[in-house]
Amino acid sequence: MLCLPGDTVTEDADYMRGHGTYYKSKVLTSSVAGCIDKVNKLLSVRPLRTRYNGEIGDIVVGRVIDVQTEHKRWRIDTSSRLDTILLLSSVNLPGGELRRKTVEDELMMKSFFKEGDLISAEVQSIFADGALSVHTRNLKYGKLGQGVLLRVSPSLVERRKTHFHNLPCGVHLILGNNGYIWISLPVSEGVESGGFAINLDPVPLADREVISRVRNCILALAKQKMMLHSTSINTCYEISQSYQVKDLIKSKIMTEIAQLTNEKMKIEELQ
Repeated sequence: MLCLPGDTVTEDADYMRGHGTYYKSKVLTSSVAGCIDKVNKLLSVRPLRTRYNGEIGDIVVGRVIDVQTEHKRWRIDTSSRLDTILLLSSVNLPGGELRRKTVEDELMMKSFFKEGDLISAEVQSIFADGALSVHTRNLKYGKLGQGVLLRVSPSLVERRKTHFHNLPCGVHLILGNNGYIWISLPVSEGVESGGFAINLDPVPLADREVISRVRNCILALAKQKMMLHSTSINTCYEISQSYQVKDLIKSKIMTEIAQLTNEKMKIEELQ
């Protein structure tokens, strides 16, 4: 639920005040424009425009900006206040081999991830200064190949049990909690790849059009400040079928399909 500064969050005195709220005449009121978060009896408001504040267990998509061999780590841009750290000890070796990292592995760090590479990872811990530490020890994480990267506000990405989706339209989607969204063709998790293999085969035109349509649908939903998850994106994709892909970037059509998506989802919730 979205609210504006000065809007009433709740009049129930049983709720506790969280970030982005204040009391006005004993009524809990929003101090920022954002989404209302409810955790048990704690109510807070997440600003729509904000830097990513990571939590342990979050799924993130980021770009490698520096390889620090001497410190045995990579610096990753995840749209947070400070650079995110990926330690050499927190990655899978090619082939999924599990063993202690050696000096040879340190010298080959650039062959694992180099500057400019896109990766998916999970937040493992948070340092005292607020910087994030991530890991790629699962085969579903690792280097990303051919696809489209989108950047939206982190507050629009709804936290759910899973952020990796294979949509019915034949597209693989990674909804990063940091607001970075990766759209690509479905990938098979191969044990032999260890999260490093990339398929560089040409993508057929029909598949590129599907990826472009999903991208434009996400931009339309984000423009209308709608929460992004697999259900809303898939519903918007179905509604957009009556338009050509190139028309979905027109402001009027973006507003129209987002509103239709919102109405359809409300009807489905009532059923």
